[in-house]
Amino acid sequence: MKLPDTALIWLTLVCQSTGEHGMSATKETLGFQAEVKQLLQLMIHSLYSNKDIFLRELISNASDATDKLRFEALADPALFETDPELKIRVAFDREARTLTISDNGIGMSRQEVIEHIGTIAKSGTREFFSQLSGDQKKDAALIGQFGVGFYSAFIVADRVTLTTRRAGLTAEHGVRWESEGAGDYTLETVEKPGRGTEIVLHLRDGEDGFLSDYKIKSVIRTYSDHITLPIVMKKTEWKDGVEVPTEEDETVNKASALWARAKKDISDDEYREFYKHVAHDHEPPLAWSHNRVEGKQDYISLLYVPSHAPFDLYDRERRHGIKLYVRRVFIMDDAEQLMPAYLRFARGVIDSADLPLNVSREILQSSRDIDAIKAGSVKKVLGMLEDMAANQPEQYATFWKEFGRVLKEGPGEDFANREKIAGLLRFASTHADTDSQIVSLKEYIGRMKDGQTAIYTITADSFAAAKHSPHLEIFRKKGIEVLLLSERVDEWLVSNLTEFEGKPLKSVAKGSLDLGALEDEAEKNAHKDAEEAMKPLIERIKTTLGERVKDVRVTHRLTDSPACLVTGEGDMSANLERLLKAAGQTAPTVKPTLEINPAHALATRMNAESDEDRFKDWANLLFEQALLAEGGQLDDPASFVRRLNGLLAMLPTP
Repeated sequence: MKLPDTALIWLTLVCQSTGEHGMSATKETLGFQAEVKQLLQLMIHSLYSNKDIFLRELISNASDATDKLRFEALADPALFETDPELKIRVAFDREARTLTISDNGIGMSRQEVIEHIGTIAKSGTREFFSQLSGDQKKDAALIGQFGVGFYSAFIVADRVTLTTRRAGLTAEHGVRWESEGAGDYTLETVEKPGRGTEIVLHLRDGEDGFLSDYKIKSVIRTYSDHITLPIVMKKTEWKDGVEVPTEEDETVNKASALWARAKKDISDDEYREFYKHVAHDHEPPLAWSHNRVEGKQDYISLLYVPSHAPFDLYDRERRHGIKLYVRRVFIMDDAEQLMPAYLRFARGVIDSADLPLNVSREILQSSRDIDAIKAGSVKKVLGMLEDMAANQPEQYATFWKEFGRVLKEGPGEDFANREKIAGLLRFASTHADTDSQIVSLKEYIGRMKDGQTAIYTITADSFAAAKHSPHLEIFRKKGIEVLLLSERVDEWLVSNLTEFEGKPLKSVAKGSLDLGALEDEAEKNAHKDAEEAMKPLIERIKTTLGERVKDVRVTHRLTDSPACLVTGEGDMSANLERLLKAAGQTAPTVKPTLEINPAHALATRMNAESDEDRFKDWANLLFEQALLAEGGQLDDPASFVRRLNGLLAMLPTP
């Protein structure tokens, strides 16, 4: 059995015990939690549109159990007992209407059965149900992700009996688990001479297809041909029109590591089915890359890009991507040292010929060989994405929708590949005028105006806030494209990605705006004249606002709005400051600069205001509305409302 501690979730077990836990316990009955009952009913009645998949899930679990035994036996060879030849056995009994899947892998102790078979998930079960869409095809994809593949047995069985013994324990420590998939299950201690796990499915009426030698072998060859150890069945012969098992075994699958075979000998369907096994994913991948590397390091990699994101993609602490093998021996299920966090969506296997079989995480962290393998693997994944972006734009759009926010973490984590990653990024922009992230930096550069030297960006906490920011007014007037960044990760991105192909990325909301050659001499002279004419007003506003602002100055970035707030070139953006504070983190308070539009009627009105109290209300109102336009929050909303109402009351009666 595959132990769901390598899945993503756990579940608290509510037990109704008729005996004591422990080796002396006899038969006891334990109750499933409500969520487990709900899941079982879903499995039984509606979830899988393709019933054959249950056999794939159970065989995959058995394969994982043998992998675990191989790994533990590196330190303790006695775990093999007297049975070193690992295999999975599948058998059926037409008269008893049973289908049996057994393995001689690691097995489970009584406590492990309680923890891993009587339960599914502690924190993830609610998440599992929230992901269900009612679409059988989509819902089936969640099974492997949540580690509940064992329960797929109830799709075809009305009773399941599991008998297991953990390697290293004696025969009298066997455990039998049985359930009809309703409200409870039974657990008892039994004698089991051989280690490993045997699952007996008592088939429902109407499931006679799984009592056929041809059907079972067909399903195994379709879904499990890539399993690296033999899947054995008894040969059958026909007697009086009936298939009868003989005493001779035959291996149904190829029983060789798919990644170790030559690429020319592997079909696309085999690659896709192997992905479903290694990723526990029902949907096919978007792309894959199969490579054999020889030289200073000898290793094979088979890497995949999935077509949809797992539910915990944004939990950077969770890794379920790359499986590490050494000379075909499974070593580790989530070798995080082989793939950086920003590529945590990648799935696949890496099989090294050079690493020691007893490799530990500590060795991985300090190994030059691992660094070389990681660098090569990153190159292959990024290469797949570049090829997809160039030749399969629709597929790349799917990838970006699912994983774009994760890839944006890359420029800050992987300096060596920063330019390559930047070329894969996609953004919304004023050119497309839609929230779809479809614009690449290379496309942006191709549309730059004559004399434009920078890639202009703006960050905000929503697409609408970015799109309607007053900072864009002069850029819209001149037809200069601006990238609209509204995801939280964008602040991290622009702080680490400062240029692309020699063009600096520049925020339109930071520093004084210098459009350089994009402005003619007449415009520059007009700005100078406006600054001179507005000096008295600027000084009055600066005196009124005092410590609320770093400075007040005339702007030429506005055409319609009366004012805007900007931060210093090297200061934290106002949006990042808000994000940090919202997350409960301390962030320095950055005083903004207030820029005034000299051509706006409000500036003219204020310049003519002689009543000092009224002028103070205008100045504070100007600052506060600029703050609101940036998505900021007012320290004293009541005073803002009072000032606004007071000034509105002065308007002439129509």
